[in-house]
Amino acid sequence: MPAFLHRHSVWSLPLRFVLLIAAVSSLASAQEETTAPQVTTETMSASIRRGVDFLIAHQNSNGSWGSATRTKNLNIYAPLPGAHHAYRAGASGLAISGLIDAADPRPEAKVTLDKAAAWAAAELPKLRRADPTTTYNAWGHAYGLRAISRFYTRETDPTKKTEWARLGQEQVDLANRYADINGGWGYLDLFDGLTTQKPSGLPTAFTTASVLLAMDEARSVMRVNLDPSIVKKSIAGINAQRTPDFSYTYSFAHRMRPRLPINRPAGSLGRSQACNAALRVYQEPAITDTVLITWADRFLAREGFLSNGRKRPVPHEAAFQIAGYFYYYGIYYFTESVKLLPKDAQVPYAKRLASILLERQEKDGSWWDYPLYDYHQAYGTGYSLMALSWCRNVITSCNP
Repeated sequence: MPAFLHRHSVWSLPLRFVLLIAAVSSLASAQEETTAPQVTTETMSASIRRGVDFLIAHQNSNGSWGSATRTKNLNIYAPLPGAHHAYRAGASGLAISGLIDAADPRPEAKVTLDKAAAWAAAELPKLRRADPTTTYNAWGHAYGLRAISRFYTRETDPTKKTEWARLGQEQVDLANRYADINGGWGYLDLFDGLTTQKPSGLPTAFTTASVLLAMDEARSVMRVNLDPSIVKKSIAGINAQRTPDFSYTYSFAHRMRPRLPINRPAGSLGRSQACNAALRVYQEPAITDTVLITWADRFLAREGFLSNGRKRPVPHEAAFQIAGYFYYYGIYYFTESVKLLPKDAQVPYAKRLASILLERQEKDGSWWDYPLYDYHQAYGTGYSLMALSWCRNVITSCNP
């Protein structure tokens, strides 16, 4: 065989393969465009209703959501019983917030929320640190506070509103009790072998941002009082973990190794939304509209990359050490970040996010991203209902 024909045959196989892959990709893209959920008021409302139906059907008899059941071979460290009190408080707070934001007028939704209100008023004041190794209660205080702020807004009786405000202040004070000495909040305190009354483990920028944003909402809605010194130190803690590109290291200790995969933009994709939003709300001048837009665009462009970690049973096993539970957390705080932009800039983001949420909804009406005992569907659905309700409100306000 002539040399030139041999060379042609050898190189044509890869070329044909590339062309075949390109053709298949184009076909898949075209099919995806035709099968992607249509974002309309009707499709969003139907999806929200299915999510509400799931939460109504899966509420515990005492008014909460989630339990310590549905274990697997690898379970998240959870000292008994306090860690599960925190998980239940966080999952229930998110479920309540999602239900209230959904604004479902049906009687069964009201009955569900009335049961949840009784549970929240009785149980959230009892939430404490599980033991000196964990502060999962930070999540319970943050999302319990979100729920309380919504119950306050929903309530019409002045006496009951006053009581919700008191409960809100109590959650702020409890969260302050467990603020880390390095500034902000974390959820683990077991790597240094030290046991301290005041947590001294690993504050994380995203946990701190979650708590601070919940506190800001409670301050705006119920006029609760925040401790200026704790707020100042917490903001400093987030900034200490911020890198020049507005990625955030996974924890306070990680700031010394900022180029680890989890600390780079891809690894920070689900966390930067919350951290940027918190710094902006607390008047950090570095967080401009340009920063928010850059990270909003990046989130949508790389959502599929973040989604690659969804439903994986091992934390941080996806590329760039992404964990499944980054996903709906990132989705919700994407909305918290984008809502800080001018109103007209929010609409395109709302439409694109709504399309993602419509596509990601499970057959049973829930949303979930990581198998966490039996809390994952409640928290994932709560995050998603809040996010999709925001999308619906933004889009319909633009097209009444």
